[in-house]
Amino acid sequence: MDHFMEEVVVKKNRTMDTISYGAAWVLLVLLGLLTMMNLSAIMSAIAQGIPISQLLLDIVFTLVTGGCAVVLFLFKDRLRTEYEYTFTNGDLDFAQVFNNTKRKNLGTVSVKRVDAFGPVSGSSFQRYISMPNVNQSRWFLNRGANLYFLYFQKEQNKRIIVLEPSEELVAMIKHYLPHGAYQE
Repeated sequence: MDHFMEEVVVKKNRTMDTISYGAAWVLLVLLGLLTMMNLSAIMSAIAQGIPISQLLLDIVFTLVTGGCAVVLFLFKDRLRTEYEYTFTNGDLDFAQVFNNTKRKNLGTVSVKRVDAFGPVSGSSFQRYISMPNVNQSRWFLNRGANLYFLYFQKEQNKRIIVLEPSEELVAMIKHYLPHGAYQE
């Protein structure tokens, strides 16, 4: 029988995220309208025979507002980020989900190859995090939650992943850990 669990970590207080996302859409529409109005005015001025050298400031302003609108359109979904942990028979997959539409795979860890696992509030976390040349990944959203860490080495690279699992997922991870890897 397979051990499988999928867990999605969402921010507990989403008020600021919702306000920021709404404000991004409003700003995006305003910048788009401003860009279109400026572009229309520049085209009208060119049609009237005004030299482009006199319109240079208007052209730069239009390019800046249009560029800001495009960047805002491309990155607005990152204001609503979730993390997804998928556990399947000792393998833990991580993904970052943007606005419930775009998914970015972050990687996979075989729990059997983890050197240390435990709560961030424990003393062993400080020992591993203070080691030189350790790459850190923070794949959690709620700072007050029960955070855990995974420490492992892959091809001479030391890595720590801080995550926000449920107690059920912690129990599944403990089941597949090597002897002595659980640290408190």
